[in-house]
Amino acid sequence: MTKPPDDQGKPGSAQGVTHDLASRIASAKREREREDNRASRDASPEMSGLARGLRIGTEFVAAVMVGAGIGYLIDLGLGTSPWGLLILLMMGFAAGILNVIRVVAEMNAASPAPPGSDLGPDAEDEERDE
Repeated sequence: MTKPPDDQGKPGSAQGVTHDLASRIASAKREREREDNRASRDASPEMSGLARGLRIGTEFVAAVMVGAGIGYLIDLGLGTSPWGLLILLMMGFAAGILNVIRVVAEMNAASPAPPGSDLGPDAEDEERDE
């Protein structure tokens, strides 16, 4: 007959290993939650380049499509084809340009300039030149 290893006969040893493993798992979960919270807090205020581009493109295309759609409906109702479509298509294009300018201004105001970037002459620089 073979003699069983020392730790098989002692239930306290297995229980200690299980408790240690459970505490390490709980510690790893807490650390991961902290990292996830930190990452989401850091990434939320700023949009990625792709998100900015998609928003700007969507704003422009939506304005043009709405203008063209309303112009087409006016042409169908009044029988003024193609003038309603053309005029409102151009108005939609102008509205799209204004929307893009507004969105870009909002994004620029929301995100500060990176450190060390040249933002043009300061008031002090202009006073020295005089």
